[in-house]
Amino acid sequence: MDFRKAIAKGRVSPLPSFSDVQEKHHLTTKPSRLFTTFYIPLPNRKRLIVPLPVPPALWIWMTTKLGRKRASFSIFAVLIGIMWVGFVLAKAAITGEHPKWPKPISSKPPTLVYGREDLRRIWEWEVASGHYPSTRPIPEEIRMAVKPLNPGIPPLHLQRSFGTSKQQRSPSTIGIGSRRTYPDIQAKPPNTAYPPRVPPGTVADLDVIMDNCDFSDNKYVRDCLEVLRLGAGLDVNNRLRRGKVDIWKYIFKEDTAATRMPPPKQQQLTLKQQQLLKEGSTNTGLRRKTVLEPPLTNLSIPVPPKPMVDLPGPCDSDYPRIFHMFWTGPFTDKPYTAILSFLFTQNIGLHTKTPDPLVCRPEFWMWINPGPAAAVPNPHALGDMFQELADNPWASPFLHPRFKDVVKFKMWNTTEQLDGIPEIKADWRVNVDTLFNSGDAKYKQKEQLGNKQEAMAAEALASTIEAPDHIKSHILNATEQAQVHGKSTTAAAAASSYPSGGGGGDDLFNRVGSTSESTYDRLSVILSDMARFVLCHRFGGTYLDADTVFLRDWEELWGYRGAFAYRWSRLPDYNTAVLRLNKGSALGTFLLRTILRNGLDFHPMSIAIYMKESFLQPLLLRLPDALFDPAWLALEGYQRERPQWPTFTNFAQFFRPPVTESAAPQMLGFDGFFKGAYSYHYHNGWWEHFDASRDFPDLGPRFKEGERKARTKLRDDAAKASRDAQASASSWTTGSRHRSTPQTRPLTQEQLQALEDEEDDVLRDQRDIPWSTVMKRTFEAYIRGERPNMYGEWLEW
Repeated sequence: MDFRKAIAKGRVSPLPSFSDVQEKHHLTTKPSRLFTTFYIPLPNRKRLIVPLPVPPALWIWMTTKLGRKRASFSIFAVLIGIMWVGFVLAKAAITGEHPKWPKPISSKPPTLVYGREDLRRIWEWEVASGHYPSTRPIPEEIRMAVKPLNPGIPPLHLQRSFGTSKQQRSPSTIGIGSRRTYPDIQAKPPNTAYPPRVPPGTVADLDVIMDNCDFSDNKYVRDCLEVLRLGAGLDVNNRLRRGKVDIWKYIFKEDTAATRMPPPKQQQLTLKQQQLLKEGSTNTGLRRKTVLEPPLTNLSIPVPPKPMVDLPGPCDSDYPRIFHMFWTGPFTDKPYTAILSFLFTQNIGLHTKTPDPLVCRPEFWMWINPGPAAAVPNPHALGDMFQELADNPWASPFLHPRFKDVVKFKMWNTTEQLDGIPEIKADWRVNVDTLFNSGDAKYKQKEQLGNKQEAMAAEALASTIEAPDHIKSHILNATEQAQVHGKSTTAAAAASSYPSGGGGGDDLFNRVGSTSESTYDRLSVILSDMARFVLCHRFGGTYLDADTVFLRDWEELWGYRGAFAYRWSRLPDYNTAVLRLNKGSALGTFLLRTILRNGLDFHPMSIAIYMKESFLQPLLLRLPDALFDPAWLALEGYQRERPQWPTFTNFAQFFRPPVTESAAPQMLGFDGFFKGAYSYHYHNGWWEHFDASRDFPDLGPRFKEGERKARTKLRDDAAKASRDAQASASSWTTGSRHRSTPQTRPLTQEQLQALEDEEDDVLRDQRDIPWSTVMKRTFEAYIRGERPNMYGEWLEW
């Protein structure tokens, strides 16, 4: 016994003390190593002797640490808990029912609406469809008794080893796919000035990327970016590694299906498999809602994908190459730069007069919500949208005929989109009052949904609208596509109300885009959370947030047939700023039905809960953020001992780097910005300027009219701000309440040209050019024809 600690507890003597009764009992009984005798006071100065199963050594240690009263309370609390657990288990054994345990006070209610058999059906469907091209194991909680045949991976004897430090995995599926060949992708002399394009039809082995990039395995972002550069040949003229680097190759080609081996014969079930088969029919261990969904017996028949070499053309219609992006409010430099980065990096054939017949060109679909998130579009919304795009200098360049096959503007309509999903079409209106739901924040609506036929109105408007022919063609194309897809272009609903428990002074429901931190358009963000899942499930493809710039070609990611998002920095959750879902997949059906039954909550943290409770996480692969968000970990203080380059301490440094590092962007240029990553997500900053000193589209003579319009607006805004400041100062100094503002005459073309020449003086440019400006000016120089894209290809008009 520690006498010093006993004295510190306030004991008069460090020696054990006993009452007369305790001393008599102690002397007349044989000591036990398992039981301690407790004396409970009773009336008339009597004591009840109670031996309890507490080892004396434990009791002495607890009284020393906690004191006699606290130790006694702790012992009795634990014993009562043990007795209660025993009672519940005994009752369950007698009645045959599974024990029902109370929920922890801080625990959230379960979100799962399917049983284990349905979860196993989803796994089997996705694996059979080739959507799980991985050797990583299926969670044991699924109780997969028989290994499913997996066309997404080759047979076991053809699967590559993962190096000397990592043993070959024992997959929980049986590979029946094609043999893989991992080519050495490098620039070959004499064309070594720019990196080569990844060969068309190649596929990314995301198992290799996970092995080299997963933060959970203590992998560094800087090392991951090196693997990404080397495997794709992006380290042109700068390959310093010596020796074999086969272990870092993550891009492969598939052999034709004709070379595949027949699947092995089914073996007799082992005792372990029989036990799993028995356990698989129960839902023990699943946290589920009380009311479940009907069994998933109506899933389509899974169709294994064909290797790219077996396709009749360069594209696979079951896996369309579509980049989706969502935007609300006036078009600005943010979506403008995102589209420019798409044109600069992706293999869309702008360097040739006619597209390469061997290349599947991706498309960029910009979804425009024409008003506030909670607004009802007018019958002419589609025509008005294209007219506004044509009048907007940031958007009008992408209506040029040269880009019409790869950049397409589409109008978002909440009602039409939700009605276009068979899984939720009949039920989503039940949650219409909380259509804007994000985690614990719910924004209610009052008005019911309209039913205007906007496609018909847009078609009528297109025949009379005063616009160039290429603008009219965009409107009619959008109308025809709406009819082809069976759209019922009814108006999106919403109303003017306030968050649950909130007040009524905020103009939240009338905001159109975010112009500052204080006027953040929260509803449009919530609507975009919905849009990404709806669009990917309905049309296929990949969704990206508008605060994203492309940094390289995504060819091999398109070859990957599974679903993915990326990691939320240090947390093992999803960030759906990048989201890939397959069109009409079982996983998409599960997600949409689960989201519907949980109040249409599409928040990424909620998605993580849905996937975790269903044990479907491997089907929505959580890629390392180094691929799409390489600044995030270091920004939050992780991996600072070996940081990547550049290293940000906040996201605003993309627009305003520290003075001590402000020389790097201009010196290193585009190639010095997270080279190897597929894209960069700069996390909002809608109110920041990509190019503060040239805040207008600078695309050359072909788009001069839009540039002048933007320049004129900048001058008018600056002049108005100056007049307002002068008027305010004058009112304070003279006490005048009314001050006339001098009218300014419009400038002539000669005056405009003189002003532009003066503004283009290099001395007027910002001295330290930030990374954001480097991105914008690099992409614009490509469109102007002053430089090739990142792969050395010059734009052909």
